Amino acid sequence: MPESIRITEATDNDAEAWNRFVEQHEQGSTFHRWEWRGVYTGVYGHESPYLMARDGDALVGVLPLVRVKSLVFGHYLVSLPFVSYGGPLGTAAAQRALTARAAELGKSAKLVELRSRVPIETALTPVARKITVVLDVVPNDYEATLKRFDSKLRSQVRRGEKEGIVVKFGREHAADYHRVFTEHMRDLGSPAHGLHFFERLADALGDRAWIGVAYLGTEPVAAGFAIENGAEVEISWASALRRYQKISPNMALYGAFIRRTCERGFNAFNFGRCTEGSGTHRFKQQWGGRDEPLPWYQQHDRRTVAVPPNAESGGYGAAVRIWQRLPLVVTNSLGARLIRGIP
Repeated sequence: MPESIRITEATDNDAEAWNRFVEQHEQGSTFHRWEWRGVYTGVYGHESPYLMARDGDALVGVLPLVRVKSLVFGHYLVSLPFVSYGGPLGTAAAQRALTARAAELGKSAKLVELRSRVPIETALTPVARKITVVLDVVPNDYEATLKRFDSKLRSQVRRGEKEGIVVKFGREHAADYHRVFTEHMRDLGSPAHGLHFFERLADALGDRAWIGVAYLGTEPVAAGFAIENGAEVEISWASALRRYQKISPNMALYGAFIRRTCERGFNAFNFGRCTEGSGTHRFKQQWGGRDEPLPWYQQHDRRTVAVPPNAESGGYGAAVRIWQRLPLVVTNSLGARLIRGIP
């Protein structure tokens, strides 16, 4: 570690300086903002050592870290859990010093993972675990953006509208959003965040958070939670009810999110992370976006890429099948307790 670089752990008194650094840094993102720390600690009680790098009196780098520990799933140190982006911001020397400290803090962890959007300066091992799909849009012109889609895709987007689906946005739709989300996650065989997580996140991010719900009459049939991030909007969580698949509520939902992205003057719509070649990846590709590899970095005790537990992991097949058969009242009760330990 360069002698001139000093690493300290940030406190609430550093929040303003932290966010100012994030806002001024070229790679700073909404996900790096201090407000997330209150969500991790307030909802799940996770220890969150947010690190600051100083050269003399100058702040030259930051690295948000969250320690996720579970008796069931193990111990992880991640930047950042539940989302696609984190990792260090700052000068090359600051990045090296911050990631070296992260490696020290994660010596007892099963996995240290820095989920960067861009390559970083670090001794940790780069891994090609996830990609994201980004669609360039025409700012302030949804119709021009829509014309870029092929005729089949445009027809699918409009089908939901013809069936009477209406998409509404606002914090007041959080409960309906969560109702769709939890059923969708149960059907996938995965535990889901509780409503409190999304409400706390929406309150922390304010206008940067978009909650959108597709309604058929009064019934919520698809829902998404998106986050403004610089010149783009990313839909970080999206769900649709399988029993309404024939009327394509998910297509109407995504169409509404893309329309709003255009109308608010953003340059791109980010479909969020996925595994290359998966069904989710193919769904995102049909919109004509570009794949962007996510350069994440790991430290662990294996030679192969380490993967936190998930519904796609081979070792959890039996658990997934059991979870899919449980009543929602059971999965909703247990889900938030389990998901806190899955980064």
